Amino acid sequence: MFKKVDPRELDFNVFSAIGDQWMLVTAGTVERCNTMTASWGGLGVLWGKPMAIAYIRPQRYTKEFMDGSEYFTLSFYGEEYREQLALCGRASGRDTDKVKQCGFTVAAGEGGAPYFEEAETVLVCRKRMVLPMPEDAVPADERERWYKGDYHHMYWGEIVEALVKR
Repeated sequence: MFKKVDPRELDFNVFSAIGDQWMLVTAGTVERCNTMTASWGGLGVLWGKPMAIAYIRPQRYTKEFMDGSEYFTLSFYGEEYREQLALCGRASGRDTDKVKQCGFTVAAGEGGAPYFEEAETVLVCRKRMVLPMPEDAVPADERERWYKGDYHHMYWGEIVEALVKR
């Protein structure tokens, strides 16, 4: 069971939650969604509203779902789900039903945004802006380390619903 909270009341370390523990980025519908593990992202304020940023490479199957949806979710899990998050990071939804393989239960947040009941925290985001990462904006040393011409797209979403496990 989840309870709805004001996003400003969330009390987790965003750097650890995203960079160390990872998150799932999910889009689509309850009936047909795709998810991927992400360790890059951010939370902040834009236009006076709580916002989240997800970074998706162009070849990721999840990008198709992100592009076709008005809403997406970011969800965070306990360490007991590390294996499932690893699977969602290495397997493509084009080839396997990751949701079924992980044993996740799909639920719907605001706007019908899919998330998984196994999460500890869920951020439902209304897509507000999508920008391709400009190659010339990435420092040369980071380009060499992280990219082979497949620059991320940045998805900015207004956090319209924050859910935490009771």
